[in-house]
Amino acid sequence: MIKFHRQFDPHKIKLLIFDLDGTLIDSRLDLIHSVNATLKHFGRPELPGDVIASYVGDGAPMLVRRALGDPRDEGSVKEALEHFLAYYRVHKLDHTIVYDGIKEMLTAIRNCNGLTRQMAVLSNKPVIPSKAIVEALGLGGFFIHIYGENSFSTKKPDPKGAQTLLRETKTRPEQTLMIGDSSVDVLTGRNAGLWTCGVTYGFAPHTLCEAPPDVTVDNPRELAELFACA
Repeated sequence: MIKFHRQFDPHKIKLLIFDLDGTLIDSRLDLIHSVNATLKHFGRPELPGDVIASYVGDGAPMLVRRALGDPRDEGSVKEALEHFLAYYRVHKLDHTIVYDGIKEMLTAIRNCNGLTRQMAVLSNKPVIPSKAIVEALGLGGFFIHIYGENSFSTKKPDPKGAQTLLRETKTRPEQTLMIGDSSVDVLTGRNAGLWTCGVTYGFAPHTLCEAPPDVTVDNPRELAELFACA
């Protein structure tokens, strides 16, 4: 169900900035397998999938650090991160899929009610696998830019990535909607002065209570309905 927490006019939105993991794609299994393969490689016990999924959202370095139990030895974290990235590079598309209804939603929102909207991806996943996954899953044509955690000197929730997209598209903050499944995405939008939308079907909807978005939707179709495009 579409639920507004702070009212805004969706028809005035000209730019939509999407999170990737847990918002556009279900990459849960590949991330879980990559983390557990890394733990196994270093002689550590594997973690339950739900635990690993709860660690996603703040970028690969933090994901690996959390999986290791936040050790003080930075060398071990760096080594494990390198192994994780190498493994994930090969296995990133083993099980990853686009959520049901995403392509239809993107098609509907891009051009409806006589408006042409721009769309972009801003992820805390490294940019090279982010772009590769988006292209491989047939989503590349929807987005004017795809940015990852290493596209800028900072990552979400720092607003630099979102602010860059505003400049590049010549769009004002009040004309922009940040969409994601976690409090990291909501805080990114807030920090950039954007409207925010939380999706409850992703990896971390439990974190949305920490930073309530302006509106929540339960599935991609409702996002299209928000713009009266479905």
